[in-house]
Amino acid sequence: MSDLLDRRLHAYRPDLAEEALRGRVEALAFVEGNPGMITVPVVQLRSTPDLFAGTDTELLLGETVRILDVAQGWAWIKADRDGYVGYVPDYAVVTDGPAPTHIVTVPRSFVYSGPDLRLPTVQALSMGCRLTLVGEHSTRGTLYRTLPDGSAVVAAHVAPLEAPPAPDYVAVAARFLETPYLWGGRSGFGIDCSGLVQLCLMMAGQAAPRDTDMQEAGLGQAIAREALRRGDLVFWKGHVAIMEDDTTILHANGHSMTVAREPLIDAIERVERLYGGPTSYRRPRASE
Repeated sequence: MSDLLDRRLHAYRPDLAEEALRGRVEALAFVEGNPGMITVPVVQLRSTPDLFAGTDTELLLGETVRILDVAQGWAWIKADRDGYVGYVPDYAVVTDGPAPTHIVTVPRSFVYSGPDLRLPTVQALSMGCRLTLVGEHSTRGTLYRTLPDGSAVVAAHVAPLEAPPAPDYVAVAARFLETPYLWGGRSGFGIDCSGLVQLCLMMAGQAAPRDTDMQEAGLGQAIAREALRRGDLVFWKGHVAIMEDDTTILHANGHSMTVAREPLIDAIERVERLYGGPTSYRRPRASE
């Protein structure tokens, strides 16, 4: 029975499984798991507890998870945002900590050791990272938000979590142009095609599945090619692109190894030679 369950979204092993799967899979024990939070700017999530295993996806600072098991330096977790299951180093997640108050709204930014751009940097952050900010300070006309330990971020690079979402997820995606392509990537330091879609829709207030097949199976509604407009999605087998207008796409791709802008017709002709033509077109709600 367990062979029918997608291991990306269902946590089960011979020795342990999530409580929600009781009666559906066989395991020695079942657990609800404990709430946890990611404590590093970006961490790779893998299908097995092995640094040489490929990256399935990435989690960002401040995102919440369920911790199902911790052993031998690894935490087996399930992400709250999209349900993805896998392993991260145990140092990358904690079971308690202050609740985030702000989110990074630019593709990349820094945490400085204090509220001054001339001070050493402590961390590099991606869009989507969540921070606990407790104060503010102005230095030479630049406003900073401060963290509990006195470090700081540029105030213009963050927004309160309760602030209105970005009005146009396509405009968010365009800010990632020239960002390196990274298989399994989901950050401003490296991103893949479905990671770009998910992250930018998230910034626009819309949840989305993580992988291309999941997005094609149920994100938004199917449309005809003739109806394509800004914000619609074009799917190929294993790939997805965002329509910037009715003829141009934005996509993280292995051809340019970047997030690139390209005429849709050129992409169709190039991809078709290797993998076939588009398999479907969809309109996520955020584009309506």
